[in-house]
Amino acid sequence: MTKPDRTQQALERLSVLKTVADDALVVKELKSFLAERSNLIVAKAAKIARERGLPQLVPELVGAFHKLMKDPQRLDKRCAAVTEIAMALYEMDYCEPDVYRQGLRHVQMETSFGPPIDVAAALRGICAQGLVRTRYPQALEDVVSLLVDAEAPARVGAVKALATNGGEAGALALRLKALTGDRDVEVMAECFTGLLSAGRDSAVDFVAAYANSGDGEVSDAAILALGSSRLPKAIDLLKEEWRRTARGAIRKTLLLALATSRDEGAITFLLSLLDDGSMLIASEVIAALAIHKNSEHIRQIVGQAIEQRGQRALLDVFRREFAA
Repeated sequence: MTKPDRTQQALERLSVLKTVADDALVVKELKSFLAERSNLIVAKAAKIARERGLPQLVPELVGAFHKLMKDPQRLDKRCAAVTEIAMALYEMDYCEPDVYRQGLRHVQMETSFGPPIDVAAALRGICAQGLVRTRYPQALEDVVSLLVDAEAPARVGAVKALATNGGEAGALALRLKALTGDRDVEVMAECFTGLLSAGRDSAVDFVAAYANSGDGEVSDAAILALGSSRLPKAIDLLKEEWRRTARGAIRKTLLLALATSRDEGAITFLLSLLDDGSMLIASEVIAALAIHKNSEHIRQIVGQAIEQRGQRALLDVFRREFAA
């Protein structure tokens, strides 16, 4: 008779534990699972602790992290467990620097189908965000160094950290990062979003300057960041950009940015295009507004605008784009 696989049994129990209503029971069992040798078990236990929001498990999470980091190459393949632990501690507002400092410096090269890859990049990014929440005096200095990390997830984490808790110094670092550029557009997008999160007009002007970048992906990132900021000046700039340069691929990005904003003035502007724009533009407006297809209000006002226009082809587009 085949002996049951202990790891598989533990993972199955953890799947069940996710749905158990009794927090005390969940905490008790997760403590045991966080002490396991299998990094897969520890990773899943840490994820459940995070999703359930169980700060009672912070000591066990910290202990498991340090135990795995004694020999991470052997004990925690793919950094599966330490990454989940760092995420859990971050979301539980753990404010001691020990875990974050160690994770921020960790590099773990593992074999792949091609050259070896660094599997600790996401860990470094998460730990950057956690470290700036602590009182560690050199937090910003350590995090800024990640802006030139070889791996994009680490750079993205550093940008998020500086945007949320970096203050004036963090904002200046993000401006410099945007000015020098990055080979990964996600990093640029996070820079734009982070700068706009402070809600300053100067940041809107700075990001808007990239709307006509020679790099199409950077242009899209800047335009979408302006829309998601929901700042009145940003919405006005997007509408002006449409009137001035709407063409080709940028047209769809501008429409999507305006729709994403959910700004009343932006929605009114899009409805005016739906009312008197060409068939192509009207169809693209419908597609952009379809991101709100679960909103009964948006569905209703778009449907009414199409009915008033009275073109069956647009009604077909509406039904397709707004299908449940």
